[in-house]
Parts: sequence; C-alpha cells; structure tokens
Amino acid sequence: MLQIPQKIYNNYNLLLNNRDIPKNEQYDFRKWLRYYLDFCKKYNHSESKKESLPLFIRKLQEKHQSSHQQKQASYAITLYYSLIRPDSKKSAFEYNELNISVNENVPDYNINLSAENNHLNKQSKPSRSVQSNNPKRQVDSVNLKKNGAFEKAKRWNAAFNDLNNLIMVKHYSRKTLSAYTTWLRKFQGFTRNKDIQALTPSDVKEFLEYLAVKRNVSASTQNQAFNALLFFYRNIIKKDFGDQKDNLRAKRKQYIPVVLSREEVNLILENLSYPYDLVVKLLYGCGLRLFECLNLRVNNFNYDAGVLTVHDGKGKKDRTVPLPESIIPELKAHLERVKKLHQDDLLCNYDGAFMFNLMEKKYKNCAKELTWQWYFPAKQLTTVPDTKELKRYHLHETRVQVALRQAVKESQICKRVSAHTFRHSFATHLLQANYDIRTIQELLGHSNVKTTMIYTHCIKSTTAKEAKSPLDF
Repeated sequence: MLQIPQKIYNNYNLLLNNRDIPKNEQYDFRKWLRYYLDFCKKYNHSESKKESLPLFIRKLQEKHQSSHQQKQASYAITLYYSLIRPDSKKSAFEYNELNISVNENVPDYNINLSAENNHLNKQSKPSRSVQSNNPKRQVDSVNLKKNGAFEKAKRWNAAFNDLNNLIMVKHYSRKTLSAYTTWLRKFQGFTRNKDIQALTPSDVKEFLEYLAVKRNVSASTQNQAFNALLFFYRNIIKKDFGDQKDNLRAKRKQYIPVVLSREEVNLILENLSYPYDLVVKLLYGCGLRLFECLNLRVNNFNYDAGVLTVHDGKGKKDRTVPLPESIIPELKAHLERVKKLHQDDLLCNYDGAFMFNLMEKKYKNCAKELTWQWYFPAKQLTTVPDTKELKRYHLHETRVQVALRQAVKESQICKRVSAHTFRHSFATHLLQANYDIRTIQELLGHSNVKTTMIYTHCIKSTTAKEAKSPLDF
C-alpha cells in the first residue's frame, strides 16, 4: 500500500485539526487519502484532478462500502484537493459537483465546505451549492441546513467519542468497541440521523423488529444489537431504555461444536509449515483461543514447571495451563529463533515490541527486553504513523487462518475447521479421558460451568442398559 508523503501527511493532519474533524475519525480520513493515492497510482489517474474522485467512489461502491464511508471518503479527498490547490476556487466545492445523492442517514460532511479557506470564502459565491443544476439537490441542501443536520451529526459524533472513551475506561476489548460502533452506525442510519435527544425506546423496538423481520438475522446477531443499544442508552445518552417486554429477544439454539479426532489433528499438523504448526499445537495442546496464543510473550512460559500462563484472556482473566511435554523441545528451539531475531532487531536500533496500557511509561526499557518480546513475532517491523518508530507486532491472526485453511484443504477433511475447533477438540478429548467438568472449566477459563457443559454433547453416551445400585459397581 502506498504511503502518504511526509510533508502532505503533516499538512493534512493540521488541516483535519483546523476543520474540527473528531479525533476518532481522523484515522479514517488519512486511510481514505492513502487508498485514494494508491488507487490513482495503480490505475494511472491524476491524483490532483477532480475527475479521479468519482472513479474512486465507484471503486468503493464495487467493494460494497457503505454510504457513510463513501461520503466520508469523498470529503477526505476534497480536503486533500484544497491542500494541494489552495488557490483554486473550485477546490472547496468539488464534492458538491459529484454525482452522489444526499442522504440524511449519514453525517453530511459537505455542509459548509466553502469555509475550507478564508480566501476561498471571499472569492466564492456563498450559495454555490444551492445554484446546482440539479433542483432536487438544491432542495436537499436547503432542507439539510434548515433541519440542523450538521448539528445532529456533531451530537452523534460526540456520542461516538463518549462511547470510545467509556469502552477504554471499562477495559472492554477492541472487538467490543468495533461491534458496538457498527450497530450504532446502523441504528443511526435506520432512524435517519434522528436527533439523539429525540430517541425513544420505540426506536429500539422498531430497529430490532426490522433486523428480525426484514433482514432475517440470526438470534446471536439480534442479541448483540440489543446489547449495543442497551449500553448506548444507559451509559452514553442517559435515556430511558424501557423494559422492552413487548420486544421478545431471540433465543439462540443449542450449538454443538465441531470436534476433530486425534488422527485428523495429526493430519492437519503434517500439512502445516513452521511456525503455524507450532501455533496449532498450542491451540490444541493447551486449549487456547487464537488471540490468546498470538498474544503470548516470552515470559509466559515456564519450561521447568511445565506451565503456561495466559494473561488477559477473554474477560481480562488470567489462568495457567499445563504445557504439553511432547512439544517442549520444539518450544525451546523456537525460543532460540526469537532470541536471534531480537538480537538482530537491537542491532538495527528498533524501538521494541508493542506494549499494553502504559507499560512503556512505567518501565521505559521494557519494550526492548527479551522477556517482553512476542513469542510469535511478525516477520516485518511496523512503522508507527505518528512517531515514525519501528516496532514489532505479533503474528497476525489472518496469516494463521489462511495457512490453516490451506492445510485443511490439503488434508481433505470433510469438516468445517477453524482455529477455534482445536479448542473444542481439547475440551472434548479431556472429557473422553474422564477428566471432571470443573477441571476442564478451569483450563478453558470459562466463568460458568454451563458453558463447559456443551462438550458433553460431543461424546458418546456410555450409560448402562440396566439400572444398578452404586454398591454393585
């Protein structure tokens, strides 16, 4: 992916701050600019000509980007035009000249674009957008300003900022933030950008009914949307959510997980290359989730005691699991490779591994210490956009998933296998080996034993045909 030139990157950041673009959206604006520059280079379009922008938007439509994302991308590129052509009278109005319909379902980024630069305000006609040849666009533009759509969008953006801050305060995962933000964006579009202060419990009911009846989404999807809106009403906008008794929540059907046999596990491992085979061995041998495995650091392993400590698992919980003795030699050999890579990084004056929370401020040199290095490091260093530091991240989840998918295909196993399947197989095989359910619960890190009980459906029943007294056993 093409990177933004440093000079343009710095000036563009200043422009975003001057335009009061929310901090949580500035990353998206820079992303769209980077995608646009890469698009122009790839398809030989001029990045400084407005004719390239409709082609870029059409490409986003082919990629099934939402209306909000298309409008946000359009505004981001329009700001870039005003940056590279500040003396142009048209630069602040190019967005209005695009063949993009005005939709109240998303924040209207093109309002007051004529205020991009002061000298443009003096040279431009204030009613340029109203003088468009399209009468429908003239009416839409006037109605948007009259109805205060810009103020509504500002209040929604402020609510999303509050959501981001509260999620961080509560130490919820980034995936929770992403899911809640996605559902609130959809809820905002469903209510046609309705003012936050005017939202009612009936809006929630109508939205959930729409998901169930019109969109025909699954029960888990309905419940996720319900939880996102419940969190939004109670914690962000401080409004009555209602008892929602009339809105029956969908009940999720019992799910029986896919379980592999030991032979199938070995067959998949034979078709995996290093280091993905070692990742899968830990997934199966320790019952780890994929993100738990890839977040392991060197200091999580205690080879002498044969114990692996999992920090900040699901729900920010810690637990310990036994290390498989059969793979300890492989783990130690892999550690030597990690040490060699760490030494090479130090010689290249890299800035250390990515750390969590404020560890780097509390312990300034911890990012470069061997004990805090990722156990499965990424192959390439990552450049931090703001500070230009070279840091190393852990192996990305998608690389493991792609390698696993190919290995399953080559193994010709007729089961739907994912990384989480090995965790299911771990629990089921322990149950078959007569481990008690409470022990398995502790090893898996489940909060409730009911979650672990699902694996009782994965093994054959061994009940006797005739009832007997325990004294006769």
